[in-house]
This record gives sequence, C-alpha cells and structure tokens, in this order.
Amino acid sequence: MSAAKDVEDLARSRLRSLRTTLGYSLEELADRTRLSPSTISRVETGKRALGLDVLVPLAQALGVSLDALFEMPGDEDVVIRPAPHSSGGHTTWPLSRSDGRTIAVKMRIEPTGGRPDQRVHPGHDWFVVIEGRVRLHLGDREIEVGTGEAAEFSTMTPHSIGAIGGPAELIMIFDREGQRAHVHQ
Repeated sequence: MSAAKDVEDLARSRLRSLRTTLGYSLEELADRTRLSPSTISRVETGKRALGLDVLVPLAQALGVSLDALFEMPGDEDVVIRPAPHSSGGHTTWPLSRSDGRTIAVKMRIEPTGGRPDQRVHPGHDWFVVIEGRVRLHLGDREIEVGTGEAAEFSTMTPHSIGAIGGPAELIMIFDREGQRAHVHQ
C-alpha cells in the first residue's frame, strides 16, 4: 500500500508543480478543465481521490500524458537525444522535454524562393542564430540576424523567419503557446 501512496503523492505533486510552473491559478486551470477550483485544490492536497474524471482533463490542460504524471523517478538518462522532424523547409530537433513553461528546439531552415507567410499567436519567441543568416519579418519590418546574434519578440506581431543565402540553424526558445504554433503546425 505504501508504494501506491507514493505514486499518488508523486502525481499530486506533479499536478501542482505543473500548474504553478505554467503560471495557472486554481481558477484559470478550472476554466480550462471545467472542474471547480476547490476540486483541483483537493486533488493536489490529497483530499480527493485520483480518478480518471479529474486526471484526464487536468493532464490535457497541463499538456502532459497520464503516464508522465505517474512515472516513478529513477536513474534515467538526463541526456536528450533529439529526433529530427521535417516539415516544408524546416527541420526541428527538440532540445527540452515538453513538460515545462518554455520549450527549446534546434531548427534548420532551408532558403525558399518567396517570403514565408507571417503568423500571429499568443506568446513570446527568442532565438539565436548558430549558423548562417536569417531574415526576421516582423509586420512590415525586415531584420537580418547573423551567426551569433539573437532576437526576441512578442508573437502577437505578425512574424516569420527565412534563411538568407543558404541554410541557417537556430536555437529557439518559446513558451507553450509558441510550442503549439511552431512545433505542432
């Protein structure tokens, strides 16, 4: 019975930690899950049973799997071995686990003939060019960013990034809203 309680305590701790790391109040998370703030509080403090009726909406709203909530810590490898994902003229490699407030990826951008479509989404992006040059389009502005230079901007401004004169490699860091826009599309 002690092992089961340890797993439950770990899941409760992870739920609370994820909520606070992502900056959600009990009320904000309640809005995202259709659970009451008091139910979420009771789950986090151990005063309510961990049932699928609360775990599934909480995990979905926090962007984690049920497995991640219950996985017991071990001597797992801390090294991330990124697998590439290609889409259009971009290849990305995840450099962080997707359970935090910010996400880091390495991105390789191939030059294209035209100007990339600009997008707008909630969030904030930051990148550093580690090889090549890119053109950052921010609304009507065009900004060249070269090797060793970085850029940071609100993603509520229409934006896109294109390689100049050859492939470019970037390290990008963005918040969870940016992850939805950049990694999942």
